[in-house]
Amino acid sequence: MEEPILIEAFEAGHYSRGAGYRFFVPAKVNRQWNWKDARLNTLLERASFQLGQLNSYAHLAPNIGLFIHLHVTKEAVVSSRIEGTRTRMDEALLSEEYILPERKDDWQEVKNYTRALNEAAGQLKTLPLSSRLIRAAHKTLLQGVRGEHKMPGEFRRSQNWIGGASIDDAVFVPPAHTHIDELMGDLENFLHNDQIDVPALIRIGIAHYQFETIHPFLDGNGRIGRLLITLYLVSEKILDQPLLYLSAFFEQDKGLYYDNLSRAREKNDLLQWCKYFLVGVEETARKANATLAEVLQLKQSLESLIHRDWGRRTQSAITLLNALFKEPFVKVKDVESICSLSPKAAGSLVQSFVDAGVLKEFTGQSRNRVFVFEEYLGLFE
Repeated sequence: MEEPILIEAFEAGHYSRGAGYRFFVPAKVNRQWNWKDARLNTLLERASFQLGQLNSYAHLAPNIGLFIHLHVTKEAVVSSRIEGTRTRMDEALLSEEYILPERKDDWQEVKNYTRALNEAAGQLKTLPLSSRLIRAAHKTLLQGVRGEHKMPGEFRRSQNWIGGASIDDAVFVPPAHTHIDELMGDLENFLHNDQIDVPALIRIGIAHYQFETIHPFLDGNGRIGRLLITLYLVSEKILDQPLLYLSAFFEQDKGLYYDNLSRAREKNDLLQWCKYFLVGVEETARKANATLAEVLQLKQSLESLIHRDWGRRTQSAITLLNALFKEPFVKVKDVESICSLSPKAAGSLVQSFVDAGVLKEFTGQSRNRVFVFEEYLGLFE
């Protein structure tokens, strides 16, 4: 392991010569990081507080799985949107039969991201956060979509670049593939090094910067790099559930996100990157807290309404309401099985939900109609 270093004294790395181009080799990060800037301490405290609030709130909330399902879907939509997909939140929750043919590829990318995240979070119960786990998530991410021929689940064995039509006019050229195993090994050691005292949020902030700089895959680096943040917080028990996703913060001003990454590489300004990252954690955790509060308030108000006004259908209505918090799109046939009702009774219950303004017909069709729990979905937009 290298000597301790001040973040203010960071030297990003050096350029090496390839076949007619230069590539960047980042400095290793597995070391003790210190800093003098007191502002970083303040931002770290604020971010940590909001993250603690979010974790506590999640313990108090009944059926936290309901919230996580839509939260993960939103992350999948936004993270994939950064990469150019056009799937909307409502589309992402629909079954494939309702997706237009020209939008199925984008829809599948979002579905893959959701599955990659859920599988990786589940694997953390038995596996450490490692290159092995990251590669497995990458394999799921690219299965059957754009990039499926770009070595899913494997670190690249050729040169890639960021921006530009070719490597000659690229905005950034990551390290040659011959450096990847060593750099990723260093990054993995940094995440798990218990011989250094680096706060978790500083550690994963630096790790995200380093991962994006290494760019170890031929495709999907951005999505995996953003996933890494959430998985690390869960692996370190800072969050008990995967509830924090920074994609929306990065996407709201993509230029600022890329500028801060570039500034760290080109001007050695890792301090600015860490500040930006901590602001993102604080803002994102605060918004997640607010959304969770709104979800609980909506659930309680609708339960009160049902108990007050729905008489003998109260139990079926509560059963359907709970199901809608898990899956906000429903067909009458679904309600038959969810509530153990006849087709006629299920249709009547759905109509009552429509009349009460809870459900709204989504397809505009007279047959095979799909209804959406619009107010709930709106909390995540």
